[in-house]
Amino acid sequence: MQKLSPQQALEKYWGYGTFRPLQKQAVDAVLAGRDALVVMPTGGGKSLCYQLPAACGIGLVLVISPLIALMDDQVAAVNEMGMKAGALHSQAGEAERRRVFAELNRGTLNLLYVSPERLVAGGILDIIRPHLGLFAVDEAHCVSHWGHEFRPEYRQLGPLFSEFSNIPRVALTATATPQVQQDISSQLGLRAPAELIGHPDRPNLVYRSFPRYDQGHQVLEAIRQHRGEGGIVYAQTRKEVDRLVKTLARAGVSCASYHAGLSAAQRAKAQDDFVHERLDVIVATIAFGMGIDRSNVRYVIHANTPRSIEHYQQESGRAGRDGAPAECVLFFSVGDLVTHKMLSFREEGISAARRRVIERQLSEIGRYAISPVCRHRLLSEHFGKPYPADAPAPSLAQPVDCGACDVCLGETQALPPEEAQLTAQKIISAVYRTESRFGAVYVTKLLLGAEDERIMANGHDNLRVFGLMKGTPEKALRAWIDQLIVQGHLAVTDGEYPLLQVTASGMNVCKGAETARLGHPVIRTAKKKSRKAVAELPSGPEETMFSNLRRLRLLIARKLALPPYMIFADSVLISMSALKPADADALRQIKGVGDAKRDRYGKAFLAVIAGADPDNIAEAFS
Repeated sequence: MQKLSPQQALEKYWGYGTFRPLQKQAVDAVLAGRDALVVMPTGGGKSLCYQLPAACGIGLVLVISPLIALMDDQVAAVNEMGMKAGALHSQAGEAERRRVFAELNRGTLNLLYVSPERLVAGGILDIIRPHLGLFAVDEAHCVSHWGHEFRPEYRQLGPLFSEFSNIPRVALTATATPQVQQDISSQLGLRAPAELIGHPDRPNLVYRSFPRYDQGHQVLEAIRQHRGEGGIVYAQTRKEVDRLVKTLARAGVSCASYHAGLSAAQRAKAQDDFVHERLDVIVATIAFGMGIDRSNVRYVIHANTPRSIEHYQQESGRAGRDGAPAECVLFFSVGDLVTHKMLSFREEGISAARRRVIERQLSEIGRYAISPVCRHRLLSEHFGKPYPADAPAPSLAQPVDCGACDVCLGETQALPPEEAQLTAQKIISAVYRTESRFGAVYVTKLLLGAEDERIMANGHDNLRVFGLMKGTPEKALRAWIDQLIVQGHLAVTDGEYPLLQVTASGMNVCKGAETARLGHPVIRTAKKKSRKAVAELPSGPEETMFSNLRRLRLLIARKLALPPYMIFADSVLISMSALKPADADALRQIKGVGDAKRDRYGKAFLAVIAGADPDNIAEAFS
């Protein structure tokens, strides 16, 4: 393959004239033989940082990736661009293995994808040694004990790399706190790496976090805001996944389950149907996580609270990878945090240090979910970056209006400080006066003055706190109890029937020595539009053209057994709809149209732009 400069390779294979932030620095570093640590948000273009050096003639790029589905998707995408890639894993067929080894022997393979387990097992490095030009470790946070998806095999990569001192290494991840970044560099033996740390904010995403009170109803209502669009729903357990699928299917939503209780064939079909746009919605446990690579996901809904902010950033980041507006909704319940803690602590041989990490992570995601503070700011500052990006330093004291979260859109509001403090004191007092022997449901009924048999039998209808918050919406009261738990003013016991307890901090709130902050959702008749969601998707005649081009893309993709986004991303179709190129040269000027895709698909898309019927053009495509 002819050696190209980074700019030439970018234009030829990717069809772009300019690099995204930090991509050029990463490419230049590895081409100069230097190690690099790259932290970019999902959708920021991490894969280009190791794929483009292959196009520039660095030699074979060995990509260590944690998921088979992720490998196969990237291999197909690279081959579609006109380069040569392959993967070696347990599900690769014999014909594919022969092709990969034949390309390796000829020295014509640009990228080889393997799992860390397959690499550690031995045999591959000796075969590829003559051609090797770069080690690329994708999802590198898996190497860190402090990360959210630790994989022990990743820890064995550093010693393997040490045998190849002349080969540069690049580690890439979307989610790494400063502590995890240091651990990645240390464990992989990165040598004075170029540290390219992007801003974690995703400006095209609208974040919303609300108390959960009716999981099925709330998830369905959120999906109805996105009729006909692709979305992912995450749930905590298999039972919740299957229950949600039944609820959504009864309401006419095209959806499927994805979890470990299904056979490999069932999971593969669900993922394939979703990626190929035969399904609108996939409902999954977090096992689905990193494996999804459909760029035009318009929304991600967490029906349960994830295990950490890192998990949330990774999973919600599956939305809007094409750069177009997308929504991320979290339905929070403190019960999810209790379940996560209980399941995590059951792991055999879990260390005290690991327990502390888990507790800290659960506390952090809880604070994110309940704080009446800009969600973009909370996420950015968790990863050590100010928000907005040009702010001098992180400071929650400075007001900010992102225009793209429930708080800044006025959908969630903080109670006035005096009202919040008085409300907190009433709730904490009810827990204290019932001697911390009851759960949140009982305390809620007590404060509302409910005529409950247990309350009467215990004589608690005679307490001063009985009916103290009569008239308060039950949903709001339950949400405030969760918020007090997250803030540490109340605690929840372990066990099958969690009980509320007053903490030392809670006693201080009652004495006025500490303050509590409470927020509540504002009931709206119609969802307020985000500033970031206006005028970015086609409308009018362009919308018709965009629909026709999407139809053509879908039909061709089905014919070729490819995910539609591998032909052209939505952003490319949006540009085609607006610019209406009349010939191949004009089409090639659109960002995202490289030489190989212009040559293969250009004639068909130009015909539809000129007014041809997409079904007829797709039928004739070969």
